[in-house]
Amino acid sequence: MTKGNGLKITVGILTISDRCSKGLRRDESGPALRRLVESQGWRVAQSAVEPDEREKIKETLLDWSDGKGLALILTTGGTGLGPRDVTPEATRGALDKELPGLVERMRLEGSKRNERAVLSRAIAGARGRSLILNLPGSPRGATDSLKAVLNLVPHALAMLQGEGHEKDRVEAAR
Repeated sequence: MTKGNGLKITVGILTISDRCSKGLRRDESGPALRRLVESQGWRVAQSAVEPDEREKIKETLLDWSDGKGLALILTTGGTGLGPRDVTPEATRGALDKELPGLVERMRLEGSKRNERAVLSRAIAGARGRSLILNLPGSPRGATDSLKAVLNLVPHALAMLQGEGHEKDRVEAAR
């Protein structure tokens, strides 16, 4: 399934929550993200719920990027100030490059609706040809944050796949 510039976008959605992983609470953020992603014509190829365990999170990110070659990996949860919130640290350990502008935009847009959005420690970046975005754990926070950068995802993925800047492609075609 494609959208935008014709890229086939395969997505992984990783919910990070001790309570959801133990079946003590229903995951609502993962399904909310799935609906948003599928509304874009993108395909969710992987989804999972993991506890707030740094090595397990990193292991899943590495498997989904290196092993499964997913284009976009979304995490939801574990970005706050709680003692078990380790998603940014786990993600940082998996990244080749950080993309701070994406999360700056997510926090800026989020703070227009909820001032606590600026407390998010989410990070974003690339590993190989995969784009990884940390999103808040609440369904609305997760979807609002993704919506804030949704239009940038196809271009970021094109860049990661070596397509270059749009201006460069136009000049090369002349």
